[in-house]
Amino acid sequence: MNILIVHSHPEKKSFNASLTNKAKQTLTKQGHSVEISDLYAMNFDPVEKAEHYKNRVNSSRFDVLSEQRNAYKTDTLAKDVKEEIEKIKKCDLLILQFPLWWHQQPAMLKGWFDRVFVAGGLYTSKMRYDKGYFKGKKAICSVTSGAPLSTFTKNGRGGGEIESILRSITFSLHYMGFTVYPTFLSTEIQNKNFTYKSEKEFKIDLEKNLKAWSSHLKNLHKVEPLKFHGWSDWDEKGNEKRD
Repeated sequence: MNILIVHSHPEKKSFNASLTNKAKQTLTKQGHSVEISDLYAMNFDPVEKAEHYKNRVNSSRFDVLSEQRNAYKTDTLAKDVKEEIEKIKKCDLLILQFPLWWHQQPAMLKGWFDRVFVAGGLYTSKMRYDKGYFKGKKAICSVTSGAPLSTFTKNGRGGGEIESILRSITFSLHYMGFTVYPTFLSTEIQNKNFTYKSEKEFKIDLEKNLKAWSSHLKNLHKVEPLKFHGWSDWDEKGNEKRD
């Protein structure tokens, strides 16, 4: 398979970087081709703005969707966006690697969604969900948190169950047509100010976590994907069908 890892962490020595490196190592050994988009290292601009569009539909008012549609149609998308789209088109599996910041993905990764999933090109009113552009491709989020695993419960202080917390991002992937696997969550990734265990215990657990991630990737084909509604589950007004 061709795998694309979109890595979103500003520190090269972070545990997120270790997870990305482990994924590349594991998948490459299995014979897969791995490409990495390191958003911070690339200095990717996550802010959608008029300056990205040179062939404007309306120069007096910046309407994002109209400009994205036109840029895709006229092949005038910004170079960085075109490159990311081509990477996704080529991949069979998309891995999003990021830390949990304020119960969501970093703004850098959210901006990648905003700019790369182009309206009119990669999704339309009829090309969404189980009819999305990337139907047939798979995706998984690998996420780190400093909180213990026990806090990620419905009413826990971690903010809820991880799939509930990340519902917006996994649903967005489904919206684009991806088959989405359950999130791989790495917890108790402590720093000097928030610690739950000794330094020795921490290092041992980090190694266990890396091995678990490697094993998870090797056996991903055995994992049941998340379930989302598709077009057949809604009526013409978009309401959920009832029996």
